[in-house]
Amino acid sequence: MKKLTAFILSAVMMLALCACGGETGGGSVANLDPLTKEDVIEVATVSHASWPYREDWKIWEYIAEGSGATVNVTAYPSADVNTKYSLMFASPDTLPDITNYSSKPKDDYIFQGAFISFDDMKEYMPNYNAWLGTLTEDEMKENVNMRKAYDGEVYYSPVIGRETSQNVRAWLYRKDIFEKHNLAVPTTFDELYEVCKKLKELYPDSYPYCIRSKFNALNTSGSSWKPYWEMGLYYDYDNEKWCYGATEEVMRDIIEFYKKMVEEKLMPADFMTINNTAWQELITTDRGFIMPEYQTRIDFFNGLARMQNPDFDLQAMVPPVAAEGGVAMVNKYNVDPWGMMMCNTRDEGRIANTAKFVDWFYSNEALELVSWGKEGETYNTVDGKRVYITDESKAQSNTLFGFGTYGTFTRMDPQAVLAYESEDIAETRDMVLEHTMPYANTIHWLFFNKEEFEVRDEYLTAINTYAEEMVSKMILGLEPIDKFDEMVSEINKMGLSKLLAAYESAFARTK
Repeated sequence: MKKLTAFILSAVMMLALCACGGETGGGSVANLDPLTKEDVIEVATVSHASWPYREDWKIWEYIAEGSGATVNVTAYPSADVNTKYSLMFASPDTLPDITNYSSKPKDDYIFQGAFISFDDMKEYMPNYNAWLGTLTEDEMKENVNMRKAYDGEVYYSPVIGRETSQNVRAWLYRKDIFEKHNLAVPTTFDELYEVCKKLKELYPDSYPYCIRSKFNALNTSGSSWKPYWEMGLYYDYDNEKWCYGATEEVMRDIIEFYKKMVEEKLMPADFMTINNTAWQELITTDRGFIMPEYQTRIDFFNGLARMQNPDFDLQAMVPPVAAEGGVAMVNKYNVDPWGMMMCNTRDEGRIANTAKFVDWFYSNEALELVSWGKEGETYNTVDGKRVYITDESKAQSNTLFGFGTYGTFTRMDPQAVLAYESEDIAETRDMVLEHTMPYANTIHWLFFNKEEFEVRDEYLTAINTYAEEMVSKMILGLEPIDKFDEMVSEINKMGLSKLLAAYESAFARTK
């Protein structure tokens, strides 16, 4: 019944949307008159818990001023946004002009015709066209090709500029504890195991290798075992093929390592389910010392823990190598997932204005305003260097002014992003980036045609669920590692070859 209802909704919406097809392209010359205050742009965006949306943020003032339009913003809490958006797209007559996302939106919306292609609106987007012409081949692949949909067109705004901070992962360790006990920073996983045993002797209540969040740590450190390895689907750039990590022999080695760490209480047995509060308490109370994590956790923990322990010093280290063939690198996640989409409101004038509004964000004027704001209002120049203005709480520019938050940029000045990083992060930032793999797993960015989408929908969740369940049970000793080959055989029977073929087919279009 649900599938029938969804089909009917999709069909009705497609007919409604197609009824206005051709209105936005046309053969006439586009009206490129600047937007004015009479032109209202309705924006639906996300309010992040770490920097909740504020109507009085300077960034919205600058966006309205720079684009020329009147901007009406509706912000939904990140926990509710998918539900809100689903309801929104069920009623196309009430669509906003812009919706903002924290990851690539569902293919369903593209199939339904809910969004306007950037390619169809290029006549209204001279700044976007000019920006595309400045990109290198690698930048085009990473920032544009992976934003395409099943028809090869771009619906999701390419973004650039935050790669030095957004989603950067690193191996972190308690530098002060290591120095206090004259411990060597591990360079291999054998050394990691030995130093964890030593730390456990020194701090009996600790879990020295203190990881969380299901299998994220395994994936982050995957290249320590094999370049680009992740537990699920990943693209092996060295051998140019799609793989499923849980079926590879290296998975058996990883299970054995983590099983040993759990058995000896060198890492939390509940690492897959431990909540953030409990995990944070371990780190801040000298019971967790090493972890692959977000680089920004350096500031989070140092700021939190130094109020009680001024010597607390969480820092980044060179990743250890786990196995022959592995590399001292973390997997790359610093590809910005945020972006905006132009909604098909079925109103030719609104759609044209929306395209002009989005196009402004690709201008050099916008780059300056959405990255820095204005001197004396959001930043000052000190010794020839721009420094963000802050308040008594030392709030960062995203919290205070809204810079770098959902829906406020497509291009950002990398120097502006670096301007609000701490000295602690700056100390090891270059090393961290040098020890990050060159390419990201494209699994979340691929665009699928309808046949590939159906294959993914049929097989992916079932295979992932089974693999994760079996791997977790073997790590926790609930199933013997001897069942590894049986697990691999079962995953293959569940349709893995068809799933891999769909991803190979989809990925081929991004090249």
